[in-house]
Amino acid sequence: MSRVELHVLTLPAVVLLVSCSSNPVPEPVRAGIDVLLDDSVHLIAERRVALLTNQTGIDRNGVSDVERLLAAGVELDAIFSPEHGYRGVLDQENIGHGVDSATGLRIWSLYGNVRAPTSEMLDDIDVVLIDLQDIGARPYTFASTLLLTMQSAATRGTAVIVLDRPNPIGGVLVQGPLLDTAFTSFVGMLPLPMRHGLTLGEIALLGRELLDIQVELTVVPVDGWRRTTWFDDTQLPWVAPSPSMPNLTSATHYPGTVIFEATNLSVGRGTPVAFQVLGAPWLDAEAVVAATADVPGVRLSDTVVVPRDPPDHKYPDERLPAVRLTVTDREAYDPVRLAVSLLAAIRTVHPDSLVVRERSLALRLGSDAVWGALVEGRSVQEVTGDWDAAVASFRARWAPVLLYR
Repeated sequence: MSRVELHVLTLPAVVLLVSCSSNPVPEPVRAGIDVLLDDSVHLIAERRVALLTNQTGIDRNGVSDVERLLAAGVELDAIFSPEHGYRGVLDQENIGHGVDSATGLRIWSLYGNVRAPTSEMLDDIDVVLIDLQDIGARPYTFASTLLLTMQSAATRGTAVIVLDRPNPIGGVLVQGPLLDTAFTSFVGMLPLPMRHGLTLGEIALLGRELLDIQVELTVVPVDGWRRTTWFDDTQLPWVAPSPSMPNLTSATHYPGTVIFEATNLSVGRGTPVAFQVLGAPWLDAEAVVAATADVPGVRLSDTVVVPRDPPDHKYPDERLPAVRLTVTDREAYDPVRLAVSLLAAIRTVHPDSLVVRERSLALRLGSDAVWGALVEGRSVQEVTGDWDAAVASFRARWAPVLLYR
């Protein structure tokens, strides 16, 4: 396989590595770690490096970034880890620091008492490499960890290099409400739609602009990825980014079903179909399916699930009647509209059983308007009617940061 030609484009305090491959369908797709070590290792030569990553930080052959960087002679001094920890197996609110038993490297947790690197953590570090597999939905916290790390690096004059990865659910479909900045939080730091269509590298570029982060930023692109490409067409190995994100199917539904974490319904955590189902002991799944407004590209059915040791502690070991979501046309499917339709239907069928934590729901949706409108009795069409115009405005704003066609 021939190497892609890379050009360096310098903007104020920003470096973009732009892929200029002429092959319309390169095989296989190369993630940023492969592009860095194959073509651009000079970017970290003779620099002291910290790596923000987890189990998704691997090359095209499944070898970890840590192993690859050490083998290349890179001076790797520390590891930063996001939510779920360095190995991606923890599902708790506070994760402590540690040491990597394989290498002896210090692991600084950014999902515990601190959410961003401190001055102590960045002492003697010249550059922070960031390699995380995002899943394409605003509430997923890896983007916030990225942005907070950029802010910390800026205060220290430490450079940041993002090793980009594909958006697994594609970069064409952009769906759902934009975040109202009044609801900025760790599950949403930028005014993005629920399904944003960006890669983590593009989020870094957009966040640098919107949050005015004065950091030296380099994005090492994915070679061969197109916005129309879903993860299962990349030939890259899938590694679950978190314990309840087992596969691409769960990631496809997540931009919608994630809102039900703010309710007393289970989203299937503790089952093999997390975020593909909604269940509760009191749920009349058949009636909810019948009451849900049609959404193209998905089929609803009733089923039963049994959460085993669910990390959200919802209904452990109980047999739960549940609604199962099955994608029939992923290019037509809007998981956020479906989620609002399901929320409205469940409220209609079970007005006395459904519990909604309104603040939590608003933080996930990025607005309190949706639940407020449903409570007022407005239709799903009325609730979601202004989303398309907002998305169109967002698309205009994101155009300068797009790295891929």
